[in-house]
Amino acid sequence: MTELDLLPRSTKLAREMRILRASYVSRMAAWGFALLSGAGVVAAADFPVVAWQGRTMGSPYTVKIVDGKLDDAGVTAIKAEIEQILLEVNRQMSNYVPESELSRFNRAEAKVPFKVSPDFARVVRFSLELSRLSNGAFDPTLGPLINLWGFGEQTKDHLVPSAEVLRAKMAEIGWQLLTVTADGELVKDLPHLALDLGAVAKGFGVDQMIRVLRGHGWENIYASIAGEVRVLGHNPRGTKWALGISVPVDQWRENDPMAATVSISGQALSTSGDYQKFFIDPQGRRMCHIIDARTGTPVQHNLAGVTVVGPDSMTADGISTTLFVLGPEAGMKFIDAREDAAALFIIRQADGSLRQFPSRRFAAMTAP
Repeated sequence: MTELDLLPRSTKLAREMRILRASYVSRMAAWGFALLSGAGVVAAADFPVVAWQGRTMGSPYTVKIVDGKLDDAGVTAIKAEIEQILLEVNRQMSNYVPESELSRFNRAEAKVPFKVSPDFARVVRFSLELSRLSNGAFDPTLGPLINLWGFGEQTKDHLVPSAEVLRAKMAEIGWQLLTVTADGELVKDLPHLALDLGAVAKGFGVDQMIRVLRGHGWENIYASIAGEVRVLGHNPRGTKWALGISVPVDQWRENDPMAATVSISGQALSTSGDYQKFFIDPQGRRMCHIIDARTGTPVQHNLAGVTVVGPDSMTADGISTTLFVLGPEAGMKFIDAREDAAALFIIRQADGSLRQFPSRRFAAMTAP
C-alpha cells in the first residue's frame, strides 16, 4: 500500500495548489481533456471532437464524441436525443418530480404491487443486490432519513433531530422491506417506505447516454453527469482518457488542485465525499449528505473522499457511496474482494492533512 500526504488548505497549500493546478491543466491540454461549453465541432490536436454541455438532475452534464464525423445538423439531432433520454431517467427516478414513477411509488400503499418501467426495476434490483453484498451499508430506502437531515427534496433546513424523532424515522427504512417481483413490480412492506436513488441515478443516466452514443456506432466517447464519468475508446490525442480526482477540500472549486490523475478507457469513474454537501452541527461535527442506514446519521469517520473505477457508471456510483459508508478499513476489504473495480481512499487526519490509500488493483486499472 502506498500513500501520498496532502496538506490542508493554507497559504503554503495555496501556492502548491497553483503549481499543481498549472501542471494538471498542461497535462489535460496535452491529452485533449479540456471541458467545452456550448455545442459544435471543435478542432483537437489529432482527431476532431464534438462536445457540448447541459444540465440534468440539478447538475451539469458533458458529452464528447471523438472523430464522429458530425455536421451541425447531426450535432443538433444527437443532442436532442441525449436530452430526451435524460428526461426519461428523471421521469422515472427523480424525487424532485412529483409525478415521477419514484415519487408516485413513495406515495403508494404498502403490500400492493406497483408497476414501474423496466429500467427503473433494473436500477432497484441493482441497488438491492448492493445492499445485500454490503450488509446494508448501501440502502436505497433512505428517503425519510435524507429528508430528516435536510438533504432531500422536502427541506433544506439542516437540523440535528432528537433521538426520539430519529428512532421513529429509522423504523420507516430498510432495504429488506422492498422487493422487485418477476414482473418488474415494486412492493413495499411499510406505507412510509420511500426510495431515494440519488446514489445510483446519475450513474445510470451516464450509462444511458453512453448507450445512445454507442447505438450510433461511435466508439471514442465521453459522458458525465456531475462527478459520474464514463469513457470508451480514446481521447482526441488517440490515448486513454485522462481524468482528475479532486482534493477533498471544503466546497472544492475549479482552481483547486487534483489529488491524482488517472487514465482509463472502457471504464467509469465516480467519487463520493463529505466536502461538497455538509453542515457543521452545534458540537462541531461535520454532517454530510451521505447517511449511514445502520445509525440513521450522516457518516462519521475520517474518510474524506473515495473514488471508484468500475465497469460502468451505475456500478461505480453505487460502490463509491457504499465504500464511503463502510469507511477506509471495511471499504478496502469490500473493494479488494471485487475483480471489476478499484478505489482510491483519501483519509482526513487529525491535523487536517490528507493521505491517499489506493486499493490493490487501482494502479493497474488506471495506468496510462
